[in-house]
Amino acid sequence: MYALGIAAFALCILASIAWHECGHMWAAQATGMKVRRYFIGFGPTVWSTRRPKGPDGIEYGLKALPLGGFCDIAGMTLLDELKTPVEQEKAMYKQAAWKRLFVLFAGPGMNFILGALLIYGVAVTAGLPSTTATPRAAVAATGCVADATTKPTKEQPSRPVGECRPSPAAQAGLVRGDVIASVNGTAVDADTVFDALQNSTGAISLGIERDGQTRTVVIDPVTSKKWRPSADGKELVEVSGPTIGISVGTLGVTEHYNPITAIGGTAAFTLDLGHKTIVAIGQLPQKIPALVDAIKGEERGLDTPQSLVGASMIGGEVAERDMWSVFFLLLAGLNLMLGLINLLPVPPFDGGHMAVVIFEKLRDLVTGRKGGPVDYMKLAPLTYVVLALAGGYMLLVLTADIVNPIKLFN
Repeated sequence: MYALGIAAFALCILASIAWHECGHMWAAQATGMKVRRYFIGFGPTVWSTRRPKGPDGIEYGLKALPLGGFCDIAGMTLLDELKTPVEQEKAMYKQAAWKRLFVLFAGPGMNFILGALLIYGVAVTAGLPSTTATPRAAVAATGCVADATTKPTKEQPSRPVGECRPSPAAQAGLVRGDVIASVNGTAVDADTVFDALQNSTGAISLGIERDGQTRTVVIDPVTSKKWRPSADGKELVEVSGPTIGISVGTLGVTEHYNPITAIGGTAAFTLDLGHKTIVAIGQLPQKIPALVDAIKGEERGLDTPQSLVGASMIGGEVAERDMWSVFFLLLAGLNLMLGLINLLPVPPFDGGHMAVVIFEKLRDLVTGRKGGPVDYMKLAPLTYVVLALAGGYMLLVLTADIVNPIKLFN
């Protein structure tokens, strides 16, 4: 199922790209422009057909390398050769500014629409993670407790020293998945549970939620030596203190909706995810050292960027575990990322072409005369630099995904 999940997610990515290009094509047709070709993939042509027949039809087809797609609109720039009277009449650069902006935005817009539709489907069928509620604390594991542990290193995590005794938490009846609602009568969540446990003295009373029922569990800690980060976070120091022998994880709060309330839930979740995606795009340069370290064999952070290959591998993991709501939320997030990156105001992205159109319009308003289309040859050096930087970054991410992929599950 893992391999099938990878293939399914990869096909969904390709479909998302095709949907993006459909946005450009349909918008161009609706505003009277001439679409010449619509292809999925790059490289040699594997198959194509022209509809309707004749020189003024649109050529649809598939290329050998399924790594993207394109919609060829006649006259996107002055450098574009116009071969027929129809192309000359309907050239994109001759159209009104609003039409050109509409066509350029339509591609990313289709990704936003698809992402929102996927989120709506998950909202109705399985619910969405809350964007406002603080994640709750849950027992991730109950391990044994030793008198001390070895100092952890990059090559070797900490290990018990001496006899490893059953944890007090396990002896008290805690099991994986128990939600910790309170510590000594004080309500806690994922952000406050660690401080509450560390500041406790003597027996610890935990309010536990399991299978919809609430119970109180009293645990008698034992003393153990462990390695903790120092106050400045620059080194590890050995400290002695009480422990109950559990690992605590986070449990998100799921909001459930009906088809009507899901509209508002989808809007809130999409806006929140979009904001986080914008922040992530802004942090891409900062992730380069972490990617290099991952390639060298260091632990790969879950917040490092992924290529389409890495994203497909994650898709395979969640599909293997029948986590289809996560599968489609990942796909929705990828569509938001694809749409937002394409709006970056630099060529060759859609946003770069939009910036040129806006510049032409503002220039004409300031000068009081129509100055004509921008000479794209002057933008060629910038385009090549952006392509080189983007290509190098993608190669770095792809290498990290191959040699040290992100794994959600061990």
